[in-house]
Amino acid sequence: MRYASIAHVLGILLAVTGGAMLLPLACSWLYREDDLLPLLYAALVTMGMGLALKWRYRRNLDLSIKDGIVIAVFGWIMVSAFSALPFMFHGSVPSFTDGFFEMMSGYTTTGATILTDIESLPHGLLFWRSQTSLMGGMGFLTLTVLFLPHGVGGLRLFRAESSPGQVITGEKFKARNRDSMVRLWWIYIGLNLVQTLLMIVGGMSLFDALCTAFATVSTSGYSPRNAGIGFYDSAFIDWVIIVFMLLGGTSFILLYMVRLGDWKAIRINTELRWYLIVTFLFCAGVAFFLWQDNIYTGARDSIRYACFQVVSILTTTGFTTADYELWPQAAQMFLYVVCFVGACAGSTSSGIKIVHYVILCKYIYGTVRKIFFQPMAVVTVRLNERPVEASVIDLAVCYFIINIFVVLLGGCFMAIVDNMDYVTAMSSVISCLMNIGPGFGDVGPTENYAFVSDVGKWFLSWNMLLGRLEMFSVLAVFYPSFWKK
Repeated sequence: MRYASIAHVLGILLAVTGGAMLLPLACSWLYREDDLLPLLYAALVTMGMGLALKWRYRRNLDLSIKDGIVIAVFGWIMVSAFSALPFMFHGSVPSFTDGFFEMMSGYTTTGATILTDIESLPHGLLFWRSQTSLMGGMGFLTLTVLFLPHGVGGLRLFRAESSPGQVITGEKFKARNRDSMVRLWWIYIGLNLVQTLLMIVGGMSLFDALCTAFATVSTSGYSPRNAGIGFYDSAFIDWVIIVFMLLGGTSFILLYMVRLGDWKAIRINTELRWYLIVTFLFCAGVAFFLWQDNIYTGARDSIRYACFQVVSILTTTGFTTADYELWPQAAQMFLYVVCFVGACAGSTSSGIKIVHYVILCKYIYGTVRKIFFQPMAVVTVRLNERPVEASVIDLAVCYFIINIFVVLLGGCFMAIVDNMDYVTAMSSVISCLMNIGPGFGDVGPTENYAFVSDVGKWFLSWNMLLGRLEMFSVLAVFYPSFWKK
């Protein structure tokens, strides 16, 4: 393991983080609030530490996959810790634990918060809070690759941070990884800018529009308002956000293919097709239950609120426009199931992902057919008009099982540590592991995570990282053999 190379890249991570803290300074200066110096001090400390590491360890930049995993796991932890400094220097959060939880939630695009009065924060800190989700949406390490020389470990960093679903779908970058990252970041920033303009057209202020766009395309769900998107009470804003949440939940490799005019890649993509089908079915189901129980006046409002909440949870964004815990039990059950689905591999969303369910369903169908009807048949799973290797099927099965075990054991842990009821305990783990944010019970759409103990917050923060790095990278560092030569 090349520790000098690891320290060098971690230094770049901190330097980029410190440099990013300078942008919210413009908000602080513009609004003449008291968060300018805390942001400036935090930026100087973070950049100073980062540049010291970068220049102290300037050799041996050829990274192995183990190096990439170490950077991915400890890099996210370190960046979240330093990113909490502006809140600590300002005194906006009561403890480092709360600051770390809030920043880990932002970078992993979870959207869970410990803030009881979001609107009381100065604009600079609010902008920094939203900016962390912008940076984490595409993966913080992909941003770091832009500052590395061509071909220096970029693909290994990407592999350490990317979803196993991208292994299954075969989506990958070209040899010039930095150029590929630049193109994807341009698409990502472009979506944010287009949505910002549409939000302004819908009546939002520039500040609210930027923060909302950052949280939508990154699927983090951070809002500058206590009431979330429900504060604006606008059908136009709701539908625009629904569209951009769907885009954020789509593979950015596919969006890049659209930009190149490769429509065949879109037409044959199995995951995208099922992503749209699943979204439609759950939206239709929840809308029917709302309309049947006359929760809203007319079918139009039922469809609007149902589509918003289903897409928000499916893409692991976590925005809310209504207290869905007041909805019919059937509608709540549909939303609970959606928590376990997720959007597409290679998107800014988290969760189990559609592609894993497609693989599992096709594998189960083929196995049952082989056992009962065609004993001599060979079970073949096809994805994107190509057969899927057996090892990839094993990966999908393993990934699904690990998620279920983490949810069950994590729910037990939270119930013991914080004496939670089983609904809150399970939902808190599901919401953090799947990077959704709001859940059910005491962590529902009108609540937050401020009441959770410090031990519970650290455990949930670990779940956020586990879900964002798609399990395997985080779990690998616990194997003793991982640290051997």
